[in-house]
Amino acid sequence: MAALKDHYINNCVGELMTEFAYKNIMQVPKIEKVTLNMGLGEAVHNPKIIESATNEMTRISSQKAVVTRARKSIATFKLREGMPIGCRVTLRGDRMYEFLNKLIHIAIPRVRDFRGIKRKGFDGRGNFSFGIKEHIIFPEIDYDQIDKIKGLNVTITTTAQTNEEGFFLLKALGMPFNK
Repeated sequence: MAALKDHYINNCVGELMTEFAYKNIMQVPKIEKVTLNMGLGEAVHNPKIIESATNEMTRISSQKAVVTRARKSIATFKLREGMPIGCRVTLRGDRMYEFLNKLIHIAIPRVRDFRGIKRKGFDGRGNFSFGIKEHIIFPEIDYDQIDKIKGLNVTITTTAQTNEEGFFLLKALGMPFNK
């Protein structure tokens, strides 16, 4: 079992119960899934970039990435319906906790001039989204093997009802928010 999952069960649940005065343990918010998304607009001109991005995202997440395709044609971008324009992965269960552990304790501290993640990424229902500018912060990515540095969107979906509950949950798990 993942170390972060143990930390959630043993420490975070108790903290959340006392902080928000829940009467039942089933009311305590938990993380449902983590979604990673890599949008690659330049894939219209260079189709090989999709293949490398899919391989890199598969290495980062330990789960096969799915290619996302354009839903409609946009002539100004030379985009046709069905063309590959990105890739994504949805993580649940133990893989989700392993990825979050790696993200919080290994990848984020490797960001240059890091001052914390901004709190503005909450959606009003306790879910949190943020972007990573360089995917090379993950230890699985070999800097010499990549052709282009790519960005990555991370969405953490929780069962929290409010932003405050979601923030407290992620803060208890160790997410490094700024002041």
